Amino acid sequence: MTNTSNTRRRYAIVGVGGRSGMYRRAIGGEYAQHCVIVGFCDTNLGRLRLAQAESKELTGSEPPIYDVKADPNAFDQMIAETRPDEVIVTTIDRYHSDYIVRAMELGCDVTTEKPMTIDAERCRAIIDTQRKTGRTCRVTFNYRYSPTRTQVKDLLMKGTIGDVLSVDFHWMLNTRHGADYFRRWHSNKANSGGLMVHKATHHFDLVNWWLSDVPVSVIGVGKREFYTPEMAVRMGLSSHHERCLTCPEGDKCGFKIDLTSGGFKTLYLDNEEFDGYYRDRCVFRPDIDIEDTMNVIVTYSQNTTLCYSLNAFSAWEGYTICFNGTKGRLEHTAQESVYISGDGTVPGAIKKEGTWIRIFPLREPAYQVDLWTGEGGHGGGDPVLLADIFAPEKKPDPYKRAADQRSGAYSILIGAAANISFETGQPVRIDELVPGLEAPDYPEMPSHSDPLPMPPKA
Repeated sequence: MTNTSNTRRRYAIVGVGGRSGMYRRAIGGEYAQHCVIVGFCDTNLGRLRLAQAESKELTGSEPPIYDVKADPNAFDQMIAETRPDEVIVTTIDRYHSDYIVRAMELGCDVTTEKPMTIDAERCRAIIDTQRKTGRTCRVTFNYRYSPTRTQVKDLLMKGTIGDVLSVDFHWMLNTRHGADYFRRWHSNKANSGGLMVHKATHHFDLVNWWLSDVPVSVIGVGKREFYTPEMAVRMGLSSHHERCLTCPEGDKCGFKIDLTSGGFKTLYLDNEEFDGYYRDRCVFRPDIDIEDTMNVIVTYSQNTTLCYSLNAFSAWEGYTICFNGTKGRLEHTAQESVYISGDGTVPGAIKKEGTWIRIFPLREPAYQVDLWTGEGGHGGGDPVLLADIFAPEKKPDPYKRAADQRSGAYSILIGAAANISFETGQPVRIDELVPGLEAPDYPEMPSHSDPLPMPPKA
């Protein structure tokens, strides 16, 4: 293939914060022969210049930049002038739907970071626009591509434990990674939908995909009890404060982060003048309105039930999940390395010594399986995902890991329904949030009508 922008697939990126770097470096590096970035769009001129400079270092070219803060029509202008085939959306979550919808209306395909959006109204807009325009909308669920999580899917597809009747899933965010959501823009639900959307969309999508099923109803409870002004006092501080940089008690606060060096300085501190965004706000301040402790029960169309919890102040990072089936039980635990967005470490790297899959057949000895492994972010999922997006030749995938707007919708709608249930105390039906939503194209699973052998006598 000739290495010219006329023969390569053309990408524009809207939102050039930390997460966009994965896509920028893939396009400008390993996949430069097949892809090209033709424009960057953001509300922060400083970060736009950083993205442009990085592109020049990687490829020798400087894509034009478009500043939405200076010109509200900058996104439309970028599309008109640079003519991208596809737009990659990596903005703050609340704006995902705006750019997904507008990109499709202007004739572009879309790849978006998770969550696809943050509530049912925005979700309906995306679904309706995709139906009307026929453009593709891809949601990058990199956890599906992690070798270990793909292995769980493989075991379930093979019928190792028969039909799955119930799932117990508990996700722990430790007090470094978990606390970080309470410093940033994520700490206000209007921006992120709360952790039940921003973070748990990964987890709900995994369960939907693992089961090859769609949720029907959700009920849950949530609270904020750890990241509060009262907790600051209990930990020996006089009060909450505005931010770590100017905190008078920073020397004795275990939650302080330092923005004055490394990637934090380059990406955030040096660019505060352009939008006034503080990356290091106090995790105990009173204006936070997201939960740190959440529990939900989800019912699926095949009558499987999911019991899920998310806690943002745990002593270790990772998850444990148990599938209870007609032929036995699958237990999977994964410990993840400590990670804070923008600190230069690999996001979601799995600790091999703390990760395992065990099978408990009915009335037979349990056994542990040899793990599939990989390297890279999100348990080795990021490199596989990037190849699936940008490589010109797509390999057949029996696990159907690529996700479109339907998977994106069902994953966020569980969290959106949970948010409603937190407020009302009542169960919420998914089909009342987005009527007529089609099921994603999932792999086939063992049939619930297949005959089962009688378990051996005890």
